[in-house]
Amino acid sequence: MSIDLNPLSLRELTTLIRDAKERQKALNSRQPVDKVRRQLAALAQKSGYTIEELFGEEAASPAKAKPRRRKGPKVAPKYRDPESPWNTWTGRGKMPLWLASKIRFGHSPVDFLIPGVAKLTPNDKPLTGKRQLFKQS
Repeated sequence: MSIDLNPLSLRELTTLIRDAKERQKALNSRQPVDKVRRQLAALAQKSGYTIEELFGEEAASPAKAKPRRRKGPKVAPKYRDPESPWNTWTGRGKMPLWLASKIRFGHSPVDFLIPGVAKLTPNDKPLTGKRQLFKQS
């Protein structure tokens, strides 16, 4: 978060600093959420209630985080730019700009394969059987 402080006057800056210090003090004095949640659950149980009865099902469990995307294994680079060796590409995902610009100027992706590491994946799969068209007479 960025606040543009240039247009603020001295009075506005001192007010902003004072308010920020008060907010910082309030945040530092609070107990952690987990500790407060445990205390509330203990107090509710002592009184003969459950958290679900008092606040509903949503309040009983902490906020669920989004499931993380599963990461695949690291893949070795398949293509390398001969002019700048740190430019590499695994062949997965969107084609990088350096390779796209070279292809646009007439090069082939085969020109940038790393020797001994990568083989070009064929675009056309061989047909297992050919169809023949018979005309009815």
